[in-house]
Amino acid sequence: MRAHEAGWAHAEGPKGPSWLRLPADTNELVSHLWSTTATKVDGVLEVGGVALPDLVAEHGSPAYVLDEADFRARAGAFRDAFAAYDVFYAGKAFLSTTTARWVAEEGLCLDVCSGGELTVAERAGFDMSRVGFHGNNKTVAELRRAVRLGVGRVIVDSFSEIERLAAVATELGATARVMIRVTAGVEAHTHEYIATAHEDQKFGFSITSGDAFAAVRQVQDAPGLELLGLHSHIGSQIFDSSGFEVAARRVLALQARVSEELGVTLPEMDLGGGFGIAYTTQDDPSDPAQLATEMTKIVEHECRALGIPEPHLSIEPGRAIVGPAMCTVYEVGTVKPVALDGGAVRTYVSVDGGMSDNIRTALYDADYSCTLASRSSEAPPVLARVVGKHCEAGDIVVKDEFLPADVAPGDLLAVPGTGAYCRSMASNYNHALRPPVIAVRDGATRVVVRRETEDDLLATDVGDEQ
Repeated sequence: MRAHEAGWAHAEGPKGPSWLRLPADTNELVSHLWSTTATKVDGVLEVGGVALPDLVAEHGSPAYVLDEADFRARAGAFRDAFAAYDVFYAGKAFLSTTTARWVAEEGLCLDVCSGGELTVAERAGFDMSRVGFHGNNKTVAELRRAVRLGVGRVIVDSFSEIERLAAVATELGATARVMIRVTAGVEAHTHEYIATAHEDQKFGFSITSGDAFAAVRQVQDAPGLELLGLHSHIGSQIFDSSGFEVAARRVLALQARVSEELGVTLPEMDLGGGFGIAYTTQDDPSDPAQLATEMTKIVEHECRALGIPEPHLSIEPGRAIVGPAMCTVYEVGTVKPVALDGGAVRTYVSVDGGMSDNIRTALYDADYSCTLASRSSEAPPVLARVVGKHCEAGDIVVKDEFLPADVAPGDLLAVPGTGAYCRSMASNYNHALRPPVIAVRDGATRVVVRRETEDDLLATDVGDEQ
């Protein structure tokens, strides 16, 4: 099929996707898309006991609204379901000193991917022995800092990094605990940019090519390195355990080969993360208890078949914890009916944010939902497209959603499921100011990350100083 000349955003026409159903009442929330404390009172959306119009009156819009109770509950659900595992919260989804402390208080470990994320963990007072350090191109400075801080494990991703880390450990007279990231040749059913276990991509050592086995040899022979085990990550927004089953079989087969040929029993294995959440009604994610049961059975079965001891397991949920715990609230600025071919009309609803605070729609063709958050409406539903204020045709927040036909400038819209990667990937495109993250709980608000100011924008612009 030939792609539409104007891109994916125009391909489906004015009727919207087949999974989107006409709502009986546009005032009702689709509860499984929202954090657990989200509710509507006379049409006004409340999260954590805070009415969003009140939150906007105090903190402005757009704003990310983080439901603390929901975040903690989801972290606790993974902790309890995977009680025999180490559960690493994937900080790349969203990380701040506050959330790092919540993660620690809920008994989880922390996964970081950069020196900056490591800085946040250090500032939060996180126990560094419970931190894992990812990344396919860690600098010598980052590795040196990680070893000095006593990071619990470094996930190595290339032969040159193994050499680099060994040199750093020798220089510091320390031992770095290492896991080897492997690619199992399993492609999760997701967007190609976030499927990470197929062969043709930047992460890990290929099992098929023999590089993974060679990496095990190199780590074993390197001074200052202690090999913990193998790490596999198959992608993101995954809804069942079938991909994990294939990956685990291949990784454990490698583990058996290491035991047989090198006489080494690897004590640990990380199955990665990527557990999906519900962004729209088409999504049906598994709960942590179901995932834990299925993934544990997979490993037990494969280890029995291979005749090897079961390694200590770990996982890395990020999106599945913070994603549903956050929504973004916007103010409507314009409503524009746009005539299409055949007499059809698409209603464009422009808000005061956009791709600078949520790039995922443009980057990954991601789908989102939204609701009118500031009042109730008796108007019939109209199929709308929620767009941002940036100078870019692809600046779309919600591609298709039914909103009340009387949606108007000054209304507030809220988009659920924006906790993962939205603030983390936010930008200053068009010199937009990145929104704040406001935690809500028991009727009170708390600024977790403040709104950027124009002074922040100009702080790195040194033109007048030259």
